[in-house]
Amino acid sequence: MQVPILHDFPLASLNTFRLPARARHYLRVSGAAELDAVRRDPALSRLPRLVLGGGSNMLFTRDFDGIVLHMAGLGKEVLGEEDGRILVRAQAGENWHAFVQWTLAQGLGGLENLSLIPGTVGAAPIQNVGAYGTETKDVFHSLTAYDMASGEVRTLDAQACRFAYRDSIFKHPEGRELVVLDVTFALPADWTPNLRYAELARAVEEAGIASPTPADVGRTVEAIRRRKLPDPAEIGNAGSFFKNPVVSRAQCERLLAQYPALVHHAQPDGSEKLAAGWLIDQCGWKGRALGAAGVYPKQALVLVNLGQATGADVVRLARAIQADVAAKYGVALEPEPVFI
Repeated sequence: MQVPILHDFPLASLNTFRLPARARHYLRVSGAAELDAVRRDPALSRLPRLVLGGGSNMLFTRDFDGIVLHMAGLGKEVLGEEDGRILVRAQAGENWHAFVQWTLAQGLGGLENLSLIPGTVGAAPIQNVGAYGTETKDVFHSLTAYDMASGEVRTLDAQACRFAYRDSIFKHPEGRELVVLDVTFALPADWTPNLRYAELARAVEEAGIASPTPADVGRTVEAIRRRKLPDPAEIGNAGSFFKNPVVSRAQCERLLAQYPALVHHAQPDGSEKLAAGWLIDQCGWKGRALGAAGVYPKQALVLVNLGQATGADVVRLARAIQADVAAKYGVALEPEPVFI
C-alpha cells in the first residue's frame, strides 16, 4: 500500500494549545492498513513515531523529527445488549464530545458526566479521561489496537488496559507500540444518574430537575465546564494541566492542621486526593502570566496560551507553579499533558 506522506507538516492547528511545531513527516491514518504500510516500509519504520488524536493532551516544546500518525478513522454504531449493558463502538478519530452527544441522542446514558472533554475517542482510554465522578474505565468494554511491533491487531479488555488515575498500559513501555483503532463502551441499560460530585448535584437541583435524564446531566456538565473552562478554539489550552495529587492520609492530616480549608477527597485505598487547582490558587497563580503563557483567571488548573506562546513558555510557567506548590505544601504536581 502506498501511503500519502506529507513533509515538514505544521502542527499548530492539531494541538489545542496551538503551539508552533512541525513534523518531519505526517500521515493521516484511517485504519490498520496505513499503520501496516508504515511498519513494513524500511525507511518509515525506523523513524520516531508520534500517535496524535485531537492534540488536547500534547505540549509541543520542539519540532518532531519523525513521523506523526494522525488517527482520523470515523464511524460509530450501537452493537446491542450484553449482560444488562448496551455496547457502542466508535473509531479512534471520532471527536469525543460529539460521540458523547450521539450516545445521548440514542437515549443511552453513561457518558454524560464526560461531556465537553476535548480530544478523540481513541485518546479516552489512553488517558483514562474522567470528570464528575466518572472515568473511562467505568464504562469501558474493550478496544482494538494495532501492534506496531508485531503487525497484529489485538483486542484488549479493561484488565489488559491496566487503568489507573489518568493512566493506562499505553503510557508504559509495554504498551507504547499499541495504536488504538476503535473503542467499545458498555453503557448501563438500567441507568441512574451519577451525582456524587456536589457541584454537579447542586447544579441539577438549582435547575429544578427532579428526575434528571442522561441528556439533562450532560447539559448540566456542559454548562459547568463552559462557565469554568476556556474554549480551546478561542484560547489555546490543554484543559486541566496538572493531575490532582494523591497523598497519604497522614500527610493530608498534617496539611489540614496548618491549612484547614484544604480541599481533599478520601480515596477507597485510604489515601487522599488533593485539589491541584486549590493549591495553585493559594500560591497566588490564578490569573497570573509568565511571559506569553498564563493561568486562566476562572480556573487555576488550566494553563493558557495568551497569543504567541511557545512550548518553552508553557514549560517555564509550569515549572514555576510546581516549585511554589512544593515549597509551600510539600506536594509534587505532575503534569497531565505529554511533553514532546
